[in-house]
Amino acid sequence: MQNDKHDKLTRFSITIPEELLSEFEENYYSDHKRENRSEAIRFLMRQYISGERWKSDDNKEVCATVTIIYDHHLPGLSCKLTAAQHDSGGVIICSTHVHLSHSSCLECIITKGLARDIKKFIDALKSIRGIKNLDINITAEV
Repeated sequence: MQNDKHDKLTRFSITIPEELLSEFEENYYSDHKRENRSEAIRFLMRQYISGERWKSDDNKEVCATVTIIYDHHLPGLSCKLTAAQHDSGGVIICSTHVHLSHSSCLECIITKGLARDIKKFIDALKSIRGIKNLDINITAEV
């Protein structure tokens, strides 16, 4: 499934509302500069499978970006974030910290490792009071 040029292709048809197709072509297909409608659908299918595969296979190696926004003025929060990252050091490749405002910070943590270890790290972050937002983007090879 990696390289469509070498894979056997299967043609299938789908029936969808005209308005949905129109919106897809206007908003997604043209904005993302896909070669054609089929390539746009293949891309979305790979993205979906990649995002789902890590949920069912804890032994799958995946990469993830974990983006958090938090209030750095909250007492002890920075220490808890640092401890969570040190406890999961085996999966963390790097992190980037930026100041959004006087009190809000954004941190993007890039990880690579077994799904179960990354899930454990994400769960540790979710348990920390003071994180305003946590977003995860998982990429597993498809």
